[in-house]
Amino acid sequence: MAHTVADELVKMLVNAGVKRVYAVTGDSLNPVNDAVRRDGRLQWIHVRHEEAGAYAASMDAELDGIGCCMGSSGPGHVHLVNGLYDANRAGNPVIAIATTVETNKLGTDNFQETNVTKLFDDCSKYCFMANTPQQAIHGIQSAIQSAIQQKGVGVVGLPGDVSSAETQTITTSHKNYYSNAKVLPREEQLEELAEVINNNEKVMLFCGHGCKDAQNEVRALCKKLNAPMGFSFRGKIFFDKTDNPYRVGLNGLLGMKSGFKAMHDADVLLLLGTDFPYSDFLPEKNTIVQIDLKPERIGRRAKVDYGYHGSIKDTLQALFPKVNEKKSKVFLEEMQQLHRENEKDYESYVQGKSENKKIHPEYVASLIDQLATNDAIFTVDTGMSAVWAARYLKGKTNRYLTGSFNHGSMANAMPMAIGAGLGHPDRQVIALCGDGGLTMLLGDLMTISQYQIPAKIVIFNNRALGMVKLEMEVAGYPDWQTDMHNPDFKKLAESMNIKAWEAKESNEVQGALAAAFAHKGPALINIYTDPEALAMPPKIEFEQLKGFAESMGKLMLNGRSAEVIDAAKSNYKYLRELF
Repeated sequence: MAHTVADELVKMLVNAGVKRVYAVTGDSLNPVNDAVRRDGRLQWIHVRHEEAGAYAASMDAELDGIGCCMGSSGPGHVHLVNGLYDANRAGNPVIAIATTVETNKLGTDNFQETNVTKLFDDCSKYCFMANTPQQAIHGIQSAIQSAIQQKGVGVVGLPGDVSSAETQTITTSHKNYYSNAKVLPREEQLEELAEVINNNEKVMLFCGHGCKDAQNEVRALCKKLNAPMGFSFRGKIFFDKTDNPYRVGLNGLLGMKSGFKAMHDADVLLLLGTDFPYSDFLPEKNTIVQIDLKPERIGRRAKVDYGYHGSIKDTLQALFPKVNEKKSKVFLEEMQQLHRENEKDYESYVQGKSENKKIHPEYVASLIDQLATNDAIFTVDTGMSAVWAARYLKGKTNRYLTGSFNHGSMANAMPMAIGAGLGHPDRQVIALCGDGGLTMLLGDLMTISQYQIPAKIVIFNNRALGMVKLEMEVAGYPDWQTDMHNPDFKKLAESMNIKAWEAKESNEVQGALAAAFAHKGPALINIYTDPEALAMPPKIEFEQLKGFAESMGKLMLNGRSAEVIDAAKSNYKYLRELF
């Protein structure tokens, strides 16, 4: 049989380290499907929706360096877009093959035709439409190399007749090249940074996902400077550990007072490997230093006084001998004490609510943290599930936590668990899913079933779009169109050959979670959480009610008293608990 472009594609994907392909086959994708079958080295994962495939491929890339998903003509590859946006923004190297109509039909508004380069241009680092076998081979190599080096998505548009065409002798590399170059500021810039740190007493480090490979260096610098350490949501799992005495928590919408105050009270704030997006939570009066491997990020969120291009590991190793040890522990101890108080508040709230018949999601998240293994992989839906994960999941020996932290999409946790479970069947994979997110891609529970992926799907079933509901209430809008009528998730899972548990009262939660986590195969735990549960513990600053009060005032000034009454009614339980 002739050697085709599809055969060469498979060979190049294998050489790049791809282990599996997520796709729904059909029409223009069939030649590639057949090449994968005949070669036998790639696992073809038949997802039910291509968006789920893109999320799963993104997880392969995030955990193991590279992932691959595919979509067939038009509607098939259009479904990839949301998951690819997430992968590209997260910096995950994903190869996306968008097969399409035959070349002689391109540009004719043919059935299922799309403009591949326009469609994927904004969610990729590299996007190319191949019209000949030679172009296809060069384009695939460029897509792989671009995804690896630029850390994002590489897309190749591949017409069906091109993928099935014979390859000729085409000069291209079949290897891929991973850069391990040191990246750090110039010597004079390091001296400048050391002088800034040495001339100021109170220094705080705020660490993002870019510090993942510099955990030892970050801790060593905190120790030398007696500096409190905050972290972003993506950085949390590496530093929010009980053996880290410098941690003071998150800042931002999901943060705590200690993380916020430490950042604002510091003389110098070091932003390390973070593109923290919530500018309103960043200080304006102290000195801010930002170090990032991607220099285009520097200064776009905060009033940065000193910006340096470098990897965190390389830069801190070079900086460390130049900074003076700081003797005073006053600032650090003050922030540590505040952090302990915040954590105590969270814990007391969990303990108090665990006695209730109604299930509070904080209690569920706290139990997940207690029962999960030390090397568990957590995937988290956007919305209220992210709030509970931010508050209660802690780092342990080798835990990992991820979600749609840059793109902020719904429905990501379950398909990410598909990728994590396939790539790491030896580790516990736990998806914290909202009922809104899960039902959006519900069909891919059958992917978990079909391949018996040992993921544990925990549903925070509050029968509502909880985060949206809270947003509307705090902004003073009447709560409308956020309720959800859900199926019986336990029966649904069992009909899909997935072992399932449920909890309707607090005393049922621990047993259900423990049994599901101990189960060897896929499991689903449907937990009926209290829809009135707050996104914050009751002890909050009065300032946090300011937005609600201002919204009410504006409505009244505009003569919209009926809306004020509706909003007050919907906020009654919320306000009562706050006070």
